[in-house]
Amino acid sequence: MIAVNQSAKQVTPSKEDYLKAIWKVSEVRQQSEASTGDLAEALQVSPPAVSRMMKQMEQQELVAHTPYYGARLTEKGRKIALKTIRRHRLLELFLAETLGYSLHAVHAEAERLEHHISEEFEARIDALLGYPRRCPHGSPIPNDEGQVSPLQGQLLSEIESPSVLRIERVHDTDADLLAYLCASGLVPQTMIRLIHKEPFAGDLKIEVGQRRMRLSSQAAKSLIVSKQ
Repeated sequence: MIAVNQSAKQVTPSKEDYLKAIWKVSEVRQQSEASTGDLAEALQVSPPAVSRMMKQMEQQELVAHTPYYGARLTEKGRKIALKTIRRHRLLELFLAETLGYSLHAVHAEAERLEHHISEEFEARIDALLGYPRRCPHGSPIPNDEGQVSPLQGQLLSEIESPSVLRIERVHDTDADLLAYLCASGLVPQTMIRLIHKEPFAGDLKIEVGQRRMRLSSQAAKSLIVSKQ
C-alpha cells in the first residue's frame, strides 16, 4: 500500500482535495507546478482562499509554494495526493461497473466517498475489479505502491485534420459536458475521424461510426486522443 505517515493522516479532506487538484493540474499540463488560478478554477474557490490554504499546507510540508508562480507537491504531499486519486478512480470504476452508475455521474459520487473508505475497503474494491489500470474516464489508476502510468495522447483540440483517432480519456469534472459526450458516443476507446477543424479555435467536424457531427472547441478540449 502507499505509505502515509502519522502526521499525513491528520490532513483534512479539504487539504486532500487541494493535493489531488495540484496533482491533476500538473498531470494534465505535464509540469511540476499548479498556479493559484488553476487551483481556484479546479476547486471553484477564490484565489485568496487558495493562497491561504497554500500557507497552511506549506507549514505541514505538503507543498512548496512560490507566490504568484505556483505550488509543487512535496514527496509527503505527493503520496497523499496519489492515495486520494487512487481511491477516487477505483470508486468511479466500482460505481460504474458494479452499481451501474452512468459515466457522467460517478465523479461527483466518488468525490463524496473517497475521504471515508478504509484501506481494507479500497483493497477489496481493487481485487473485485481485477486490479484495474484505468478509471471509466480513461485516467490511470495509481497502484498500491504509488506508481502511476504517464498520460498518453493529445487534446483533440490540438490535432490537425484529417486524422483517425482513438479516444483515450475524457475529462471528468464537468458533468453536463460529460453527459453530452457520452450521449454522443464520445467515450474512452471509441474510434473517431477528425474530418475538418475550423481556424481560430473553431468547431470541429468529426465522424463517429457512420455518423457525422460538429463538436465545439470547448468539448474538444475535454477529449484526449491518440493517432492510429
